[in-house]
Amino acid sequence: MKALRIHGARDVRVDNVDDPEIQDSRDAIIRVTSTAICGSDLHIYNGSIPQPRPMTLGHEFMGIVEEVGKGVKNLKRGDRVVVPFPIACGHCLFCDHDLPGHCENSNPEHYGPEGGLMTEKGGALFGYTDLYGGYDGGQAEYARVPYADYGPRKVPDNLTDEQVLFLTDIFPTGYSGIDWANVKGGETVAIFGAGPVGIMAAKSAWLRGASRVMIVDTQQYRLNLAAKAARAEGILWESHDQVVDEIRSKTRGYGADVVVEAVGFEPDRNLADRAKAVINIEKGSDKVMLACFSAVRRGGFVSILGVYSSPYDNFPIHQIFDKGIIIQAGQAPAHKHIDRLLKHVSDGDVRLDDIISHRLPLSQAPHGYDIFRHKKDNCTKVVLKPGM
Repeated sequence: MKALRIHGARDVRVDNVDDPEIQDSRDAIIRVTSTAICGSDLHIYNGSIPQPRPMTLGHEFMGIVEEVGKGVKNLKRGDRVVVPFPIACGHCLFCDHDLPGHCENSNPEHYGPEGGLMTEKGGALFGYTDLYGGYDGGQAEYARVPYADYGPRKVPDNLTDEQVLFLTDIFPTGYSGIDWANVKGGETVAIFGAGPVGIMAAKSAWLRGASRVMIVDTQQYRLNLAAKAARAEGILWESHDQVVDEIRSKTRGYGADVVVEAVGFEPDRNLADRAKAVINIEKGSDKVMLACFSAVRRGGFVSILGVYSSPYDNFPIHQIFDKGIIIQAGQAPAHKHIDRLLKHVSDGDVRLDDIISHRLPLSQAPHGYDIFRHKKDNCTKVVLKPGM
């Protein structure tokens, strides 16, 4: 089969590889009909999260069940399914607590209680380096899905792939940022990052009854899409102080009730930002997270959805303490929310496919990575079609 594999920093190629096979009684083999490039894939593509051997990328995919192991009783050949991005067993301590990203059985070689980029990790993710389990991902014609009796969800025939594809990751992830903050209605929500996850967080804020949604980005075309697709008020980032002042001016000087960080450790950076990272031996920058702590009101909530992979110097614990900020961060518990969110899609409460800017055959995946990374051609979200 053909699969998109990482061969080094900014070196991805569509290779011919062996078809996946059933390796465990709880496995399924999926013929991939749609898959997508995620912003967190760029961390591997850029070399910021290392992957020493070729590996099939992709954790946002769906398709048709071709084969199941003997232990999979809920799926059969021909079923059309969407696959949540964490690989989770469904019965360990953390799965029982709706924390599939911390599954203690899916990533045995790198799992541990400490946490950190190069030390002990949580559960496995599809196509996300050996550190996260070493499982090949779904940017391929076929994919092996472990624990297929727990993860994949059947998709109604009346919904297209593009209507449900983002249930794999970015919709549950955006929703988690709002759910963690326990948005009940009437809150002002400010989101940093008008990429796919940020826009999904904005859509989720409205679903949960927010009264006002603002979104911050460095690219005007992304703010335009956020306004159209998620009715979010756009704020163009020019500087930390300018953005924080604007958010406060819109909230009687207090700051937003809820702030969602949807950028991570690789934001747009100037030379000074890059020099600081080198001096402090940091990966990327925490500049967006720091802006979130300033933009939230006292006693407010900050959800950190963006990936952070190293410690940072001068972390503002004093500010967090003085303002009484509540923080939650981490991988989204996609399994926890996927059924509820599928119903929202089925009922017509929310539309997901309006963020797609490019649809490409799998053979053009390297081009998709290039335009997504460099924000060329107003690229917001790339969907790959192995069958094209």
